[in-house]
Amino acid sequence: MKPLPRSFYLRPTTRVAQDLLGKYIVRKFRGKLLIGKIVETEAYCTGDPAAHSFRGKTTRNAVMFDACGHLYVYFTYGMHWCANVVTQKIGIGEAVLIRAVEPIAGVDIMKKNRQRGRRAEMKGRKIVSHQLTNGPAKFCQAFAITGKDNGTDLLGKTIYILNGERTPASNIKRSTRIGIRVGIEKQWRFFVKDNPWVSK
Repeated sequence: MKPLPRSFYLRPTTRVAQDLLGKYIVRKFRGKLLIGKIVETEAYCTGDPAAHSFRGKTTRNAVMFDACGHLYVYFTYGMHWCANVVTQKIGIGEAVLIRAVEPIAGVDIMKKNRQRGRRAEMKGRKIVSHQLTNGPAKFCQAFAITGKDNGTDLLGKTIYILNGERTPASNIKRSTRIGIRVGIEKQWRFFVKDNPWVSK
């Protein structure tokens, strides 16, 4: 199957955030495929004080201003990576955070990656299956996504997104975004209703 075309990302960011639900993100890792169904996203748009692009282009957020359909990966809280899908035209600076996915293939590898990426005090504790990828940092750990993947073209062969399933509008819920201090009134978090892998 071919990755989603560039035109999919060249649309309003909140629309892309909703339409990503049900799509499959694929990572080629050490000769194996890691596949997850996207079940939760957040949109970050122009004029949004919570967006990394709010104060303009910097070395850190430069990928957000490049062509849509690329992966913007950033480090947060001094310990976690988060992955975003760049949207809109070059120079706009908008993206969709992938907050959670439902594991589809490569689950054993995801578990090993998560165990390797957890803090020392958490090692040895069993990871409950629905907690494997139910958060942006957990997703990146499971899929071994780090700063090295920043700028990856999602139309390439290492990390890409496939069409997957269409999520009916009735199954898409929205709320305010999580873990931000500004722009908290915007209901730009989208998730699949009753899916156990959605972050809590």
